[in-house]
Parts: sequence; C-alpha cells; structure tokens
Amino acid sequence: MKWINSLDELLYEVMSWLLFFPLTLWRCVRYPFAMMDYADEQLARPENEQFAAALSPPLFLAIALLIAHAFSMALGQIDRIVANRHGLAGLVDDEASALILRLVVFASFALFAATRMVRKSGLAIDRTSLRAPFYAQCYPTAIFALGLGLGVSLANVAYPAAAVASPILIGASTLNYVIVETRWFAMKLETGYLPALGAVLLTLVEGFTLLLIVGFLFTR
Repeated sequence: MKWINSLDELLYEVMSWLLFFPLTLWRCVRYPFAMMDYADEQLARPENEQFAAALSPPLFLAIALLIAHAFSMALGQIDRIVANRHGLAGLVDDEASALILRLVVFASFALFAATRMVRKSGLAIDRTSLRAPFYAQCYPTAIFALGLGLGVSLANVAYPAAAVASPILIGASTLNYVIVETRWFAMKLETGYLPALGAVLLTLVEGFTLLLIVGFLFTR
C-alpha cells in the first residue's frame, strides 16, 4: 500500500508538470521579474507549501533542458559526448548522464549570477544567502537554456527554414537573458544599467567558459 500511495503521488506530480510547465514558461517570458520575486517569496513559506502555483525554479530548469534534449533526439541528432568514448566522455555513456551534465553546466549560469549578486550586496557567501538568488536565477536561465538548446539543434538541420530560425532563436534567447539580468541587477543593487550590464556580461563569460571547458574535456 505504501508503494501504491507513492506511485499515486509520483504519477500526479509528473502529470502536473504537463500543466505547470507551460504556465511557468509563459509567466517567466511575460513576467520575468514577478516570477523571480515569486521564487524569493516562496522560499520564505513552509516547505510543503512552496511553489504551489508554478514549478520550482530548479525543476523548471531541468525540464527545460529535458525538452531541448528530447527535441535534439527527435531530430535524430546524437550527443557528441555520448558518442565519444575517450577520456572523461567515458563517464557519460547514456542520454540521462548527458542531460545531468547539461543541467550542471547551465545551473552554473544561475550560480555565477547569484554569487555575484550576494557579493555585490555586501553579504557573506554561504548556503543561506545564496539560495534565494540562485532559485530566482533559475527561471531566466531556463528560458535562456531552452532557446539556446533548440536553436543549436535547428542549426544542424538541413532545411532553409531551420537555418533562418536557428540564429533568430539563439539571438532572441540571449538578448532576452541579457535584458532581464541587467534590469534585475540594476533593481536589486539600485545601480545604473551600465554596471549591471557589466555584471551580466561577466556572468556570461564565466558560464560560457565553463561550457567550453566541459565541452573540451568531454570530447577529447
């Protein structure tokens, strides 16, 4: 009976994602700052009452990457890391492992931005001070990762429409990320847009540097 009850809860949770993922996606695109504030507010509530009206930020990021990964697989594309069996790539021998690796890499964007926010706010960096900005950052990072993943997959499709859609999707998701992050840093730190933009660009440099390092280490 315990196993059946657990199965009931698991099935309901997974099926609820079908509703709450598009709702959360729409809200993050339409009201990014409200959703980031929502993440802060929910963490102050009891754990069993958190994120009742949306997916939690880390889960939303994970599902966004899962969708991008599934889209790539549906196009018949094989992950280069999974296909490679040399060096560290031997540790990633299936699609689930590749997805986890992608999740870690893109979560680093949220971590770098959250760390910079905590440090510029004059707070000590610890698990408590870092949690709220990290959760808030997972929402825009998920939109960015989804757009980037879909765009890169389309870049490898030999159709004229895909060749046009790919750079548009990549450019739009990157521009949206930069704008949202710049305004978020400016509002939270009560500073001008230029210093905020500098913080965002540093975050992107750190994130893409890690992405390139992981890509190099796991494909050689």
